Formats: sequence, C-alpha cells, structure tokens
Amino acid sequence: MAPIIPLAMMPEGKDIKIISINAGNSLINRLRSMGFIENGLIKVKKGISGSLIVSINGCDYALGRGMASKIMVQECSA
Repeated sequence: MAPIIPLAMMPEGKDIKIISINAGNSLINRLRSMGFIENGLIKVKKGISGSLIVSINGCDYALGRGMASKIMVQECSA
C-alpha cells in the first residue's frame, strides 16, 4: 500500500486518489466545488515553480504549493 503524502510532494505523471483535505471549511468548500473530493482520482500533470497543475475529470487546475500541501493523497495501485 502506497504512503499517504501531501499533494505538493507528489511527482509529475502520477495517478492519485484524494484521501483527505486538511483545511478550514472555506478552502474545503472551494476545493470540493472544483472536484477535489475524498476518494476522487486526479493526475499530477506538471510541477512548476510554486505551482502544481493537476487534472480532474478532464479539467486542469493550477494550485499553489500551500493549498496543495493541505490535500492528502495516495498513489493509485497499478
């Protein structure tokens, strides 16, 4: 079983599952409205200086490292 780590630490090109979001209600609601929900699947497309680009259901989102560090994820098994 893969370890649970912050999204900000996940390398590019990985398919991952969201385990939890450790943030205040405002940020949790904002992320959920974008599709970041527990057990949801996302893909890390690119990590660029200070930002992370992820894909959820065909939509790409850019997240700051601070926000990405609050999203706990686990790499999906092959």
